Amino acid sequence: MQSEHQNRMSYDRGSNARSAEVSSLSSFEPGAIWRDDNGVHINAHGGGVLFHEGVYYWFGEHKIEGVDGNRAQVGVHVYSSTDLYNWTDRGISLAVSGDPDSEIAKGCIIERPKVVYNSKTAKFVMWFHLEFKGKGYGSARAGIAMADKPVGPYMFLRSIRANAGHWPLNVTADQMEPGLIARTKEEKDQFVGGPSSKHSQYNILGAHFEEGQMVRDMTIFVDDDGKAYHIYASEHNSTLQISLLTDDYLDCTGKYVRVFPLCWMEAPAVCKRSGRYYLIASGCTGWAPNAARLAVAESIFGPWMEIGNPCIGINPGNNLGPEKTFGAQSTFILKVQGFDDAFIALFDIWSPHDAIDGRYVWLPVEFCGEGMRIKWMDKWGLSVFSAKAGGNA
Repeated sequence: MQSEHQNRMSYDRGSNARSAEVSSLSSFEPGAIWRDDNGVHINAHGGGVLFHEGVYYWFGEHKIEGVDGNRAQVGVHVYSSTDLYNWTDRGISLAVSGDPDSEIAKGCIIERPKVVYNSKTAKFVMWFHLEFKGKGYGSARAGIAMADKPVGPYMFLRSIRANAGHWPLNVTADQMEPGLIARTKEEKDQFVGGPSSKHSQYNILGAHFEEGQMVRDMTIFVDDDGKAYHIYASEHNSTLQISLLTDDYLDCTGKYVRVFPLCWMEAPAVCKRSGRYYLIASGCTGWAPNAARLAVAESIFGPWMEIGNPCIGINPGNNLGPEKTFGAQSTFILKVQGFDDAFIALFDIWSPHDAIDGRYVWLPVEFCGEGMRIKWMDKWGLSVFSAKAGGNA
């Protein structure tokens, strides 16, 4: 049988041929190959979805085959849809650079791109986690790009460490103590990105005060009042930070908080419902899946209360359940338009040995009590929301 890889259209090969017959979809099948209008498995990993003027735009990391696909060889891919089932390939919205001196040179790491629309400037703004080529995960920066149209092309503006020269709103006196800051700077290259007892013995926050806070797994959330927030794993992944962006969404304001200190949470995804904020995240175990984590708050800056794992059921494709988040990791929470109370939790099943083969798990969110439930479904449609909320697609 011809392999799925042989069937794919690959941008790095320059092929535009159709690889499979395309049929109109009317349901989601989590974990299955999800084909676009060209019959090609959608290539938008670790992404997010923007809704603008009646159209959904799905942005994500464009992968290629093999382990080289874990680095950005092409850029950020974008697809469009009006029904969430059927997606049209709109090409590369942000391309990597052929200039080896560029911050987004081919071979860098671009992860978790998120695009938001700024109604004041009428611009589309993209943020993403950026690691410079050849530096592993040591750069820990946020990349910022902008476009006039939702599909782009996006112009890369710059990269930053977050909130340089600013203390968080909930800083403590000991975190500003010069002696411990100096001691930590001497050790700054000796920290790992997974759980470790070493972090608690040093002042990582203070050590990064001048150059700015580390940014790794991240998302962007726009609140009801139009204010945007950058939520990202920082301090060598040990602590999440939540930062208010400037009115044009192009920079940090210096107003931010530390949340879940020394809890090692990454892959943040945020939504708001009935005045309450919900955050799904994961532990830090590299490419390997772990249990999803849910937290709630009455304010975006907290205090946040972690309330356990929202996932229920088993993924029959790999026999993994809540303890491994169906073999996946959170990336985004999508509010579905046209319904009273409809949200979809988006996850990625990573395939680091063959990056292009990563799969998508989209599942409906059911709110209950203080939290939410995300139940595995082999196949489902948006009618699940109609039945519960009386909405119309």
